[in-house]
Amino acid sequence: MTVSVVIPLYNEEENVEILNERLTETLKSMGSDYEIVYVDDGSTDRTMPLLEELQKKDDNIVVLCLRRNFGQTAAFAAGFDFARGDVVVTMDGDLQNDPKDIPRLLELIGEYDLVSGWRKKRQDTFITRRMPSIIANWLISKVTGVGLHDYGCSLKAYRREVVKNLKLYGEMHRFIPAVASWYGVKIAEIETTHHPRLRGKSKYGISRTIRVLLDLVTVKFLQSFSTKPIQFFGPLGVFFGLAGLGVSVYLTAAKIFQGIDIGGRPLLLLGALLIIVGIQFIGMGLLGEMIVRVYHESQKKPIYTMKKILGPGR
Repeated sequence: MTVSVVIPLYNEEENVEILNERLTETLKSMGSDYEIVYVDDGSTDRTMPLLEELQKKDDNIVVLCLRRNFGQTAAFAAGFDFARGDVVVTMDGDLQNDPKDIPRLLELIGEYDLVSGWRKKRQDTFITRRMPSIIANWLISKVTGVGLHDYGCSLKAYRREVVKNLKLYGEMHRFIPAVASWYGVKIAEIETTHHPRLRGKSKYGISRTIRVLLDLVTVKFLQSFSTKPIQFFGPLGVFFGLAGLGVSVYLTAAKIFQGIDIGGRPLLLLGALLIIVGIQFIGMGLLGEMIVRVYHESQKKPIYTMKKILGPGR
């Protein structure tokens, strides 16, 4: 079994050398063929020069340099595209994930297709990091139906075919277990070690939590209606259309049988508006059905642009 470890990095000059030392020590002790795929996500410090020096000394290291900061999801997508291992492991580059947990994840890969880490004893501040994470994890589990304690833990192991069939965008990397579940993969979760950040600056905050929640809406829609959008927009259109038709029938009856002047009544405007909205929703559903035929997976268009690739046979 060959292993590819994919690690996105953004301004981690203080951590990259220590990370590589610890990771290499763990991977060598496993006795398997391996590669480490570092993805420099447009760093503005010395992260990339340090990676270049590490790659010159070790042919097991592959360095992908993105032209600008595309975000963690795009960095993971780049790493997945270039990973060649039978198993792909992901982790953060800030030394908070422990490389020594990798063998424990790999032990379960034979039985499961995806093994996710759980930072049960998370070493982060409660208000700004842990509390939003607890709320987000609960909500994601309820909405997607895939119950995990820690969607945000980057330390995960995947069978090769799982990541090779994924198309990522937005903040979708944290929803991979939910997306993968659509394909019927078996998922496990194990407790992993989490260390406090000692060097560098965290790139996470409350604003990212908001973006994650917005992407959750997208995930739920794609999970339930990605191939049948008319089943989402259609019922809404029928509901609004029938409501508008009911209002119009009522006003028409009032005009004919009671002689009531309905021309200036706000209810007439509401009825017409509901009918128009209903037609629009049904139209959106039909357009969605056509767009599904050219869904962005068929575009084969990556969400990143590559500056250079370092490594043997690349």
